[in-house]
Amino acid sequence: MRLIITGATGFVGSEVLRQALRMPEITSIVAVARKPVQLEGPEATSSKLKSVIVQDYDQYPDDVKKEFAGAGACIWTVAVTPSKSKSMEFAEVKRICQDFTMAGMQAMYEAGPAKPFRFMYMSGTAAPPRPEPEARVVYARVHSDAGEVKVLDFAKAHPGEIEACVAKPGLITSGGWKDSLLSTGLKVTGLAGSVKLSQVAAAMLRQVVNGFEKEPLQNDDLVRLGS
Repeated sequence: MRLIITGATGFVGSEVLRQALRMPEITSIVAVARKPVQLEGPEATSSKLKSVIVQDYDQYPDDVKKEFAGAGACIWTVAVTPSKSKSMEFAEVKRICQDFTMAGMQAMYEAGPAKPFRFMYMSGTAAPPRPEPEARVVYARVHSDAGEVKVLDFAKAHPGEIEACVAKPGLITSGGWKDSLLSTGLKVTGLAGSVKLSQVAAAMLRQVVNGFEKEPLQNDDLVRLGS
């Protein structure tokens, strides 16, 4: 399988990339980011890795689309976290979560991917299935409107060609003791679940390779599938 990973230099994207390079089922990887991918060890020189730099995630010139051709799946990790959204203008959050996502999905479709092309979109538990008028959290409203609804609607408009799934992790931890304490606190209060970074990456990778078990994938699903 030829896999596209967007946001490949980010917190989640870089872990997805590291694991994908070790999976024999994935024969080539298009790592899309705004800066070169930097890895250490034997993975850094892997023959199946192609680092593709874009000026922004809503701009895909022909040479980039050429790299997308024949891809079997994409794991989209470009997003705005709840903490960051509070200090950003709504228009910018909207651009990142809406315009970037749909521009990327359209570019991949136009490139001529394999069929069915599996598009895994990483959202979060903060986002409701549909945006509520009274919602106060910009992150939830934008994610639900663009990341989930628009992606799923695009797939529905291309039956047999595109399959889409939304991953909705809770708190993503890297495994440190501080993360463990925070995870325990959230679980006790019932505010949110948590999942390890390695589990999120493993779960999403297995789903795009083997097919989507269900939609959406909630936090508990990601823990189960990624363990």
